[in-house]
Amino acid sequence: MPSEHEKQATSHIKKELSLGLWEKYLTLWIALCIVAGLLLGRFLPEFGQFMDSLKFAQLSIPIGVLLFFMMYPTVVGIRFSDVKKAAQNPKPLLVTIFANWVIAPILMTVLANTFLAGNPQYIAGVILLGLSPCTAMVMWWMFLAKGDMAQGLINTAVNALIMLVLYAPLAALYLGVSSIPVPWDLIAVSVLFFIALPVGAGALSRRLIIKRKGEEWFKDKYNPAVGKISIVALLVTLVVLFSFAGQTILNDPLLVGYLALPNLIHYAVMITWTYLLGYFLGWKYETAIDTTIIGSSSHFEVAIAVATTLYGIGSGAALATVIGPLMEVPLMLSLVWLGLRTRKYFPRKKYAKAQVVQKE
Repeated sequence: MPSEHEKQATSHIKKELSLGLWEKYLTLWIALCIVAGLLLGRFLPEFGQFMDSLKFAQLSIPIGVLLFFMMYPTVVGIRFSDVKKAAQNPKPLLVTIFANWVIAPILMTVLANTFLAGNPQYIAGVILLGLSPCTAMVMWWMFLAKGDMAQGLINTAVNALIMLVLYAPLAALYLGVSSIPVPWDLIAVSVLFFIALPVGAGALSRRLIIKRKGEEWFKDKYNPAVGKISIVALLVTLVVLFSFAGQTILNDPLLVGYLALPNLIHYAVMITWTYLLGYFLGWKYETAIDTTIIGSSSHFEVAIAVATTLYGIGSGAALATVIGPLMEVPLMLSLVWLGLRTRKYFPRKKYAKAQVVQKE
């Protein structure tokens, strides 16, 4: 009879063998795509400029299409009953709202004024990033971290609606600028593309596929296939995204580091307190990681649009908002890695009880 250790080893090997090249070496592919995007932006800047010129309602069309193909696989597996169940637990949503709309703006304003003192446009750009909670790629990071997708969908949708109401007054308050131009069209298109359309397409295709092929085929065949499409979409997104600012990053890395510092500290603080709060409140891992990912990410398209409108496309504020999303990818990937390796400690009470039983 094989020992328990041998069984675990065999199970691990089977799992590794079942992973495709995309999943098994995802970190490597992401690193290669980031490098490819930077080199494209540096040595073929026309590529990034052309990609950036393709816009609709201030939203990059290439990024929008790619993000849709990233979002669809994250929501196609969500059942309506899961959403109803998640809605009955308002605490994660309340923490998300508090993190995004109370703590994040204050923290980013303090950090920007501390580390970027004397550079008002850089300060403005960084503050705008802190005011923009993510409503797009955040779903993909939750999917990758094996979070609660139903809870994540609710939190993301509510964040998008709150943005319509609070973004302008908060931006005016923290920037000290009146008549803040709110990109209503960009926010509306973002909600349509990154929430309504993927959710609608996911619900419809799920119902039709299960009706024709059965739930087992849907889970075992269809879900893994669209999951691979989402990974390819992420990798192409990284190439396009990093090509936008490749020339700036490689030509002036010290400036990038200067602008990155308040963002890095902001991410570290937001990730630490939201993740630990979920742990000490006894939440299950899937709920805690959702709150942490949403609470620490930013909607860079909105920040870039407002900075460009207020200060100009070549301004320091616009540059500061561009640096944010370039940092967010490796940081969110690190958070996913952290979450997957610490999820065994959630929920706290259950883990503590298991440790006591094990000692006995």
